[in-house]
Amino acid sequence: MHNFLRTRRSIRRFTSGTIDRDVLNRIIETATYAPSAHNRQPWRFAVLTHPEAKFRLSELLSKDFRTDLAVDGMSETEIKYRINRSKSRINESPVVIILCMDLSEMDVYPDAKRTTAERTMAIQSVAAAGLLLQLAAHAEGLGSVWTCAPLFSPNTVISALELPASWEPMAMFFLGYSTQVPKEKPMKAPYDVVKFL
Repeated sequence: MHNFLRTRRSIRRFTSGTIDRDVLNRIIETATYAPSAHNRQPWRFAVLTHPEAKFRLSELLSKDFRTDLAVDGMSETEIKYRINRSKSRINESPVVIILCMDLSEMDVYPDAKRTTAERTMAIQSVAAAGLLLQLAAHAEGLGSVWTCAPLFSPNTVISALELPASWEPMAMFFLGYSTQVPKEKPMKAPYDVVKFL
C-alpha cells in the first residue's frame, strides 16, 4: 500500500482517450472523503470534459497570463511560447478539474485572528481533497498534475465557467491516461523533515 502511495507522480502528457463518467464520479466521490475542519466539506469541483469549456477557460486565462508575463518584463517571443503551452495543456487534457473552496458553511467570527484561522482551516481541507483526488485518479490508472493558475485569476475562472460566486478557485488538475513513464524524483529523507519529541 505504501508503495502505491509513493508511486503517484505528476503527469503532464496524456493520450487523447476519454475518461468514462463512472471513473470520474468515483474519483470525485473518493476526494470527498478527505478530512475537513468541522466536517464542513468546503470543497467544490468544476469538471471540464467538453472542448468548448476548456477553450473558453484557456482563452480568458491567457489574457491574464499575458498581462502578468509582460509585467515581469518577458520578451514577446517568450510570452507567446508560454501562453501557447498553457493553452495546449488545458485544451489537450482529456479532463480539467477546477478545485474550489466555498466558505459559506464555515464558522464566522467577529475578529480577524479567528477569521484568518477559519480560512486557513478551509484551505487545508480543500488541499486534502485535492490530494485524495490525485490518489483516486492514480488508483484508476490515470495520471494527473496539480497546477495553481486559478489562484492568480480567480475571477476570470469564475466568469469563464459561470461558477457560483461563493466558489473560490484554488487549483486546476489535468487528468488523463499517461503517455509518460514518470521519472523517479528525489525526496527529502524523513530525518530531514521530522523531529521526534
